[in-house]
Amino acid sequence: MTIEIIGAESLGVRSLCCLLTTKKQQIVIDPGVALGYFRYSLLPHPCQIVIGARVRRRIIEALSQATDVIFSHMHGDHVPLLHANPYQLSIQHLPAEFQNLSCWSLSPKNLSPKMQQRFHDLKDLLGDNLQIAEDSCQGLFSFSQPVPHGIQNSPFGSVMMSRVDIDNKIFVHASDIQLLDEETIHHIIAWQPDIVLAAGPPLYLSVLTAQQRNLAWNNALQLCKNVDVVILDHHLMRSEKGADWLDALSKQSGKRIYCAADFMHRPRWLLEARRPQLYQQIPVPKGWHDEYAAHQADPEEYFEAALL
Repeated sequence: MTIEIIGAESLGVRSLCCLLTTKKQQIVIDPGVALGYFRYSLLPHPCQIVIGARVRRRIIEALSQATDVIFSHMHGDHVPLLHANPYQLSIQHLPAEFQNLSCWSLSPKNLSPKMQQRFHDLKDLLGDNLQIAEDSCQGLFSFSQPVPHGIQNSPFGSVMMSRVDIDNKIFVHASDIQLLDEETIHHIIAWQPDIVLAAGPPLYLSVLTAQQRNLAWNNALQLCKNVDVVILDHHLMRSEKGADWLDALSKQSGKRIYCAADFMHRPRWLLEARRPQLYQQIPVPKGWHDEYAAHQADPEEYFEAALL
């Protein structure tokens, strides 16, 4: 089994999309991408938009060769959308092969009306190929019951974790758990994974209490103690503090703990965290984003100027 992390915050975008490849299957988990529409009261810098476009193209390429797709939840950085903004993956841009894939999802029954509509948009496209999978085993796959998107009773709803057992290796994808719920961590450890890809805590949010930050740290240490390879990214890497936290976790645990960029042997591109600096170093004229949305502006020139 080979693991390619296609998109994540340390790779320059909001995502936790990955591709698992075996001799017989290619499994795409969470084929979605976003850029954080507003951060620091700024729209995405063109440099970030270039990386977002590249990630979208790679997701589409992976889906054109995939056998299976898993949706952990219906947020716009994890699924293709019928009404995508210019920085997300649109359903209209999916490859024709997508309609024939075996797709697995959490149930829409406890989702908000907006998230239910996104599920039904996919259902309209996929028909019976979109199967509700939560709390079930499907061949090589095991799926959790809904777990909190962060804290218990989170206003952001629930997510479905996935366990994939291939070639005597167990991979767990734990999207958006944020390490903020002990029962969720116990569930992951009980699955006895060799590799875990999970969302770390959103340290950039001031609403995250000191108690919650301490809980996330202790839960991370528990994962590190029980899992050979731990990859933490997503919410965690939306700030420079997250990168420092990850490095401190490696030191405390006595083992290398990865972000997605580390795992993929690529530089850490915390483009959302560095958005103000990008605007300061490479100014963007007023109205540029409207021109981009109308396909009248090319962000590549800004990317080249940044020498990323």
